[in-house]
Amino acid sequence: MQTSNDIRTPAEIYDELFVPALFQQWAAVVLDAAKINPSSKVLDVACGTGVLALAAAGRVGTGGKVSALDASPEMLGVARRKSVRIEWHEGVAESLPFEDNTFDAVVSQFGIMFFRDRIAALKEMMRVLRRGGSLAVAVCDSLDHSPGYSTFAKLLERLFGTPVADAFRAPFVLGNPETLLSLCNDAGIENAQVRQHSGQVRFASIASLVSTERACAWTLGGMLDDQQFEELSREAELALQPFAGENGDIAFEMPALIITAHRP
Repeated sequence: MQTSNDIRTPAEIYDELFVPALFQQWAAVVLDAAKINPSSKVLDVACGTGVLALAAAGRVGTGGKVSALDASPEMLGVARRKSVRIEWHEGVAESLPFEDNTFDAVVSQFGIMFFRDRIAALKEMMRVLRRGGSLAVAVCDSLDHSPGYSTFAKLLERLFGTPVADAFRAPFVLGNPETLLSLCNDAGIENAQVRQHSGQVRFASIASLVSTERACAWTLGGMLDDQQFEELSREAELALQPFAGENGDIAFEMPALIITAHRP
């Protein structure tokens, strides 16, 4: 039987489910960290379907300008439907198609974990910053700090083995301040700071969480067949029950680490 997720692209599923469940809450936090004001010229790297870029556009108003870049044409296709004010660019973080000293702020949320060359990407972000400009990059904190997702990872390990569990763990691999500061140091960023910020995951139901994670092209997408998905759905209803509310929704903590720096 075909489900609603079967007729939507991964980018549409990400936008319709992951953005409100996880990512919407972080836009204001990242923009605050980057000290963006109404006259700022802003670049959003790994913009996805545009949640952070749209928030930046609302903050800078008509006095500023927002550009956004992503490597996925599918993600950009969803993003472009939302605003014609933002300049959308297809490209990779390791080779930004912008001149030196272009932006007052460069921001990125929950993308650097998937970059091919994280150090090169950080160097590029600093290159396109104007002197005195601000950088703010958000990553998922350690899986150990997100009890619901930690439980889910252990369930995947028990049911399907390490490769599947490790695919799910991929977004959390940079969840360590010392690791992030080391990356910044290797990229020549000497004034970087890393701070933890509280956040929460919230889905309408355990079933919604499981089906959304299964469809995620960047982690479990394509790894589970229908029989495995049915098994995961049954087991998850039990394993994740401690995080379920009276109305059937599910919520738990998922903090983020935010790198901030400025270009001298």
